[in-house]
Amino acid sequence: MGPVSGTTTRKVLLAFGALVALFAAASGYALGRLADIHEGTRALREVGGRAREARELATAVRDQYAHLAHTIILGNDSHRRFHTEARARVEALTRRLSEHARDADERAAVADIQASGDALDTLYRDTLLPAVMAKDAAEVEAAHGRALEWVSRIQARVDALTADSDASMDAFESHVGAVERDSFRWALLLLGGATLFAAGVGVYIGNAVARLVQHEKLAGIGRLAAGVAHEINNPLGVILGYVRLLQRRAEGTLAEDLRVVEEEAVRCQDIVEGLLDLARPGRGPKEPVALRDACEEVVSRLREATRLGTVTVDVHGEGTAWAQAPRLRQVLLNLVKNAAEAAGEGGRVEVRIAVDADGSARVAVSDSGPGVTPEARARLFEPFFTTKPSGTGLGLAVSQAIAEAHGGRIDVDTGALGGARFTLSLPSPSRVQEAAA
Repeated sequence: MGPVSGTTTRKVLLAFGALVALFAAASGYALGRLADIHEGTRALREVGGRAREARELATAVRDQYAHLAHTIILGNDSHRRFHTEARARVEALTRRLSEHARDADERAAVADIQASGDALDTLYRDTLLPAVMAKDAAEVEAAHGRALEWVSRIQARVDALTADSDASMDAFESHVGAVERDSFRWALLLLGGATLFAAGVGVYIGNAVARLVQHEKLAGIGRLAAGVAHEINNPLGVILGYVRLLQRRAEGTLAEDLRVVEEEAVRCQDIVEGLLDLARPGRGPKEPVALRDACEEVVSRLREATRLGTVTVDVHGEGTAWAQAPRLRQVLLNLVKNAAEAAGEGGRVEVRIAVDADGSARVAVSDSGPGVTPEARARLFEPFFTTKPSGTGLGLAVSQAIAEAHGGRIDVDTGALGGARFTLSLPSPSRVQEAAA
């Protein structure tokens, strides 16, 4: 590819440098705030875990007391096992709270809960349960009063831990929320600005470089084709001559084999001609061309050559374009032929001519075929890309090159018939003459 001018190169480098710096600043800020949010979230999870464990401990203590009360009510030891299980859960939760305590005050509160729980368990086993079994009502009542004191003490400690954890959670949630809102605003501003700037850079690079790349690609193919065209055409002509001579004498399978050789040699000639067309897309004098006449001539020629089959082709509209007539007919023939092949037997093709307010002409060729996939659409105008099993992949590339050489272009989308629609846009004669003047 030819080098981009020094000015363009400097502008591209400066644009990329500014873009990278902007994205780096946005990314650095976002990463820093994300680290802050991550730390706050981690602390919030820890506080939330302690609050949850404190609430679970309060529930376990109530369960332990409930089994103690059932022992009194039922007057037997049927709830001894349940009391033991509840006590084990209280001890497990107390140990977990002790491990997760964040300061000396929390550790002291948990230690007091543990001591009170031990005292409650000892009271149940050594005093309350024997008194219940002995039917000693006075002792049961006294033991129950002391049990309520221990339970109340434990519950007060647990409530304090829960309240402290809730307060910490509220503080952390407020902090994390404030950081998230601030981060979102700044990240949106920085990344939004970077995105808009990147879009501008992309448009600039696309306009400054992409068209140069495409032209250089086509020019390179054209130079290559021009260099080897005569060397290829001469032996192809000899091959075709001998094949046709032999076909006059051949019979049976040999004649069929020679026919295949002839078809492939002709196909090679078509490829060479297509490559040459890429090298000379707009040569020759231009003149006003009546588009309706050109389209109907193309349709008539294809109909006479039996290239349309049972496909219905309708031409609508009027318009004039500034073009080289043979090249324009070549483009129209290729578009109509492709549309008829896509529509298939019994299908429809519509050629609609329109003129814009500025006098520019458009020829839209629509078909009722299956349409073009997004993947294929992105590559339709690349040389040698084809979706047909027997195509050369040069027809649309040549057509686009001819359209651009005339100051126009070909676009593809979905038409009203449900299939593909190829729209050829060409400048009006008045615009070209004004530009020349």
